[in-house]
Amino acid sequence: MTTTFTAAAHIDTPGSPHESTRTDPRFGALRTHGRFDYRPIVARDTYCWPNGARLAVYLGFNLEHFAFGEGLGANLGPLSPQPDVLNYSWREYGNRVGAWRCLDLFDDLALPAGIVMNTALLDHCPALIEACVKRGDELIAHGHTNAHRQSDFERTHERDLIVHCRARMAALTGQAPAGWLSPWISETLDTPDLLAQAGYRYTLNWCHDDRPVRMRTAHGPLWSIPYPQEVNDIPMIVGRQLDGAAFADMIVDQFDEMLAQAGHPTRGQPLVMGIALHPYLVGQPYRLRHLRRALAHIAQAARAGAIWMTTPGALSAHMDTVDAVETVDTGAAATIR
Repeated sequence: MTTTFTAAAHIDTPGSPHESTRTDPRFGALRTHGRFDYRPIVARDTYCWPNGARLAVYLGFNLEHFAFGEGLGANLGPLSPQPDVLNYSWREYGNRVGAWRCLDLFDDLALPAGIVMNTALLDHCPALIEACVKRGDELIAHGHTNAHRQSDFERTHERDLIVHCRARMAALTGQAPAGWLSPWISETLDTPDLLAQAGYRYTLNWCHDDRPVRMRTAHGPLWSIPYPQEVNDIPMIVGRQLDGAAFADMIVDQFDEMLAQAGHPTRGQPLVMGIALHPYLVGQPYRLRHLRRALAHIAQAARAGAIWMTTPGALSAHMDTVDAVETVDTGAAATIR
């Protein structure tokens, strides 16, 4: 016997014995964000990525700077009284050594990267950002420093931070960043509105789908490009204490399974896989060796044309074109995401 649940409305009509289940305020709908509607993965999209690809893959390469003697930061060992040289120097290894080794790896495999960067790096180690610009990587705003959570700021401070990052990065490259990832992925209730108001086209803060999702803001739409919370070296290596080999295996397994899902003969659809990397973690030589194995596997698929190896900004720009076509052709773009 199959039971199909459609909606509560047909059983909660006035006077029905079930009406109280709808009207009792203790058991009503929960508070929500109002930014997008629920849409299950089985509601498939019909568009494709460039060259007919069904899976888009990007590297989110996080370049971060931390204040010495104060503020937040990932930790290798137990917290010590400030100045916490142990943990500060471990993180700084990423900017001095790890990031450069990773860029060499990306060059070896001809992989583009989305550079998720703190603007404090423009004062601290501008040569590193210049190297990313020279490679043609996309620069993505990531606050001024990861020593502070964005959610701790009052509205004016948060607005000024968002505007500052866009202006400072535009001054460096001549092109304002299209995307944003909050330090520590921390938001206020105003963040999406402030991002759209400042001219950003997408956010990486949300990871609730394997597809881009159009968010509603007070200043027009903002794309949510999936950013990984699990295929991410900080929660896996620091939080769950996986070694480099296990993290590389996770990348390969995620890729193989998502490629199969995206290309399924009857259920295929365009999907997005992000890989979040921090050079003070994966730039350690013994982890870099395993990362090389995982990324070589993906690069081989990219060379064969099986995937679209891209950046979050290119994903956002592509979604703008898809959205425009569907609006013209069907007049129903708002209902498909």
